[in-house]
Amino acid sequence: MLDRTIPFFNTILRCDGYFPRRVTLPDGYRIGAYQPGNERDWARLECAVGDFDSEEEAAAYFREKYLAAGNREDILFLMNGRGAVVGSCIAWTDLREGEQVNSLHWLVVDEAEQGRGCGRALCAAVMNRFYARNGRPVYAHTQPWSWKAILLYASMGFRLQKTDTFGAYVNQYEDAVRTLRGVLTEAQVRSLEARSDQ
Repeated sequence: MLDRTIPFFNTILRCDGYFPRRVTLPDGYRIGAYQPGNERDWARLECAVGDFDSEEEAAAYFREKYLAAGNREDILFLMNGRGAVVGSCIAWTDLREGEQVNSLHWLVVDEAEQGRGCGRALCAAVMNRFYARNGRPVYAHTQPWSWKAILLYASMGFRLQKTDTFGAYVNQYEDAVRTLRGVLTEAQVRSLEARSDQ
């Protein structure tokens, strides 16, 4: 479970130079695009990490935001060897200064499946989709309580943004980094800061 006692600050990352990566999954696992009914799986996963108050609310959000837009092939789900959905990530677009930009949305992996490379595999699958359509840069929004995701994104070429942003997010870089200092090692924070962009 995410530690939501860690303060929330909008944390913006951008990846400018991504190249295709092999998607490595545990044996028997697979990644596939949205299938009817996956909105319930997504809602279950997002409620489990506390992003919504109820699965009904989460499923309604998913239908309004993603299914209504029609890009269902960009909504990816990770299935384990028994066919149960255990993760998801979405290759999407948002606006930046009136222009569409690519954005990685809602990376989530069931807590019982974490530590096996599932998040990295989902992230790579989404980034490979962006690369295939020449879609760079790619933005991501997160917050300090998702520090594991921040480290994952950084390992895949994303950089924290000091001032840049997208969508309606107000960049809170200074507050986010100050908060991360209380969560990460000094070496991890130094590495993130050293690679931060304007």
